[in-house]
Amino acid sequence: MKALDVGAYVAAVTLAAVWLFYPLVMGALASLLRHRGRAAEPSREPPLGSVSIVVATRDEPASVWARVEDCLQATNAPAQFEVIVALDRGQRWDPIESSAPSRKAVRFVWGDEPGGKAATLNAGVRAASGDIVMFTDTSQRFHPEAIGRLADALREQGVGAVSGNLELGSTGQPPSLVTLYWRFERWLRRCEAEVRSSVGVTGAIYAIRRSLWKPLPAGLLLDDLYTPMQIVLRGYRVGFVEGARAWETRQPRPTEEYRRKARTLTGVIQLCAWLPELLSPVRNDIWLQFLFHKLLRFLTPYCTLAVGAWCLVAIWPMLTQHWSFWLGPAVAALLGVSLLSANRTRSLRNMVAETFLLSGAVMAATFHGLRGRWDVWQK
Repeated sequence: MKALDVGAYVAAVTLAAVWLFYPLVMGALASLLRHRGRAAEPSREPPLGSVSIVVATRDEPASVWARVEDCLQATNAPAQFEVIVALDRGQRWDPIESSAPSRKAVRFVWGDEPGGKAATLNAGVRAASGDIVMFTDTSQRFHPEAIGRLADALREQGVGAVSGNLELGSTGQPPSLVTLYWRFERWLRRCEAEVRSSVGVTGAIYAIRRSLWKPLPAGLLLDDLYTPMQIVLRGYRVGFVEGARAWETRQPRPTEEYRRKARTLTGVIQLCAWLPELLSPVRNDIWLQFLFHKLLRFLTPYCTLAVGAWCLVAIWPMLTQHWSFWLGPAVAALLGVSLLSANRTRSLRNMVAETFLLSGAVMAATFHGLRGRWDVWQK
């Protein structure tokens, strides 16, 4: 029993440190620095000039061209501005350049062998001519000022990459667990960026200095973590631009979100294996942030299980011995749930299901990482 008590205590402290204390500390530091720095304008560099937007895709032509048209609607983009559409070798339709409307600012290139997103991005960036390279996917839409705001943010001294602010689509329904989590994640990344550097960027909307790009290794799962962390290891900061907004147009089903989460979490483990400098406090300027934001979160389902096991062993006998005392509150709780509206009941049920799916994604990613299995794009 003592071992279980100690394990549950350590698990509870770990959960509190990762999901409560660390965010509170980041929020407090960011608020303090924001208050102190209001009067002082950060040093600025001259504008970097030209911008290239790289869209790596294997989607159908109509979706690709709709994305290109959205990028071309920018109201404050630099005069030298181009869109590079990099087509994955795995796509199954003919090149769309001949069927797409003619635009001087749009070019199409084939991704490198053997295919996949990393190889496609490498080809897209190689074809780009801009001083700034921005990245996006097919299913998002930009605010007209997003491109200019990202480009302007890279003028700040020492900033090598900046992330935009992705908002998940709203269907008028109560927010899902994924939506609530993403709101928390955006806030935390903004705080981290104000303190030092954001841990990672949003792959659907981010920009880097072209001079800091390094080709991605084939088979890489998380370009939006590998690229900014490479930049951090070179002494630059990663910023967060709240005003550079984008919207997600797709509504993934819970099972799709599970596969996406399992893939991205596997990518974190892959990154530690392929870029071990991140695990060194000497090399990684934001080692503590990386530890709490990325690595310790893997312990969440296991710590939850440990606390749950302690509750069953320590509390369940007490409940069964005094079942008549707890029967009334339990019945009242069930009645309260039954009186909820159908939408709220469905929302509660979906949140419970999403909790189990996301916990399962962490466990699946751990399993893939321990086996060194990185081919999880379709898993």
